[in-house]
Amino acid sequence: MELREHMGPFEAVNYYFERAAEIDDVPESTRAMLRMPASELRVEVPLRRDNGELEVYVGYRVQHDSSRGPFKGGIRYHPAAEVEEVRALASLMTWKTAVVDVPFGGGKGGVQIDSRGLSIGEKERLTRTYTRGISGIIGAHHDIPAPDMNTDAQTMAWIVDEYSQLKGYTPAVVTGKPVALGGSYGREAATGRGCVVTMEEAVSDAGIDPAGATVAVQGFGNVGSWAARIAHERGYKVVAVSNEVGTVYSGDGLPIPELVDHVKRTKTLEDFGSVEWLPAEDVLTLPVDVLLPAAIGEVIHVDNVDRVQCKVIVEGANHPVTPWADAALNERGVLIVPDILANAGGVMTSYFEWVQNIQQFRWDEEEVNSRLTRRLTHAYDQVREVSKQRRISMREAAFVLAVARVAEASALRGAI
Repeated sequence: MELREHMGPFEAVNYYFERAAEIDDVPESTRAMLRMPASELRVEVPLRRDNGELEVYVGYRVQHDSSRGPFKGGIRYHPAAEVEEVRALASLMTWKTAVVDVPFGGGKGGVQIDSRGLSIGEKERLTRTYTRGISGIIGAHHDIPAPDMNTDAQTMAWIVDEYSQLKGYTPAVVTGKPVALGGSYGREAATGRGCVVTMEEAVSDAGIDPAGATVAVQGFGNVGSWAARIAHERGYKVVAVSNEVGTVYSGDGLPIPELVDHVKRTKTLEDFGSVEWLPAEDVLTLPVDVLLPAAIGEVIHVDNVDRVQCKVIVEGANHPVTPWADAALNERGVLIVPDILANAGGVMTSYFEWVQNIQQFRWDEEEVNSRLTRRLTHAYDQVREVSKQRRISMREAAFVLAVARVAEASALRGAI
């Protein structure tokens, strides 16, 4: 597949898939099976607003591959959650679960809506209606949703309740639930924690002294805020964090616990202490050791890649770097920890939650975090080894490893 400056989300994911297939000499018949989703469901999601008006939104659930286990992937509420975006994210989940070797496949769901203006009651009604729409294709041993952009543990609680009313009590139908409903300790922080685990490995590989290493975090939602907190606790100097409105910056390092408290109180980064306020996009081009994009996709692209100054990128978000920008950064020697490895802490701890639900047995948070660190470090080591042996980038190595595992499972099952 030809590398172009501008590629759609699903085209971009398949570009990396095709590169891995070429490197590993995967037969075209196998590629044809693994390239496209197994199924796609589109549902109408009517919502009765608090003022009595009825609005209708579009929702999707895309199931990409289940060769290695049940489909697995989050549900997001966002205006950009159209079918190509959801399809791309479902494909990424297939490769993510494979590269960290958890027995799941890949799926993704979403509703095209700006949920920021919804009341709690409206969001609950939206979630229950969407759940009824997809209830026929999800299940604890078939397709297991989880939180994603603009959804959370409460959203998962509504899904469990609605699904259980239809099918009987089934806590393992989703992960990322509240602990009181069978959720796992450590799940909320897991994606951000996983970013820091892989970041520390990458900092070492890049020859950066972790003492005082500077970090910029784009996005201060669940992933970004936890990554910033954990990095700060481990002695890294988090000098900038951003949201869609702007960037707060301090060359001496931000007081992350105080910033977290401020955002909890005010719901914004604005008006926080004596820090410098910069445009939102500036967080991507600051002269830092590590850049951790943890918001939306395709934020580093052909128009700004030349201004990126970091030494390491840890992809907390899904596909935050376009293929064109990825190639340019690799040429400059920037070490990129790809999304399917860097942000896999969430799906790994989701797997732990699912196992606990199936066994009806709970682990404490220390055990969850220990298992996460050990398994994610092992996955990083495997990707690094493939990268060195094949003399390819970490992203190419991650996809080579993932595609080989999915292809092997498909072949053993007789699918290809």
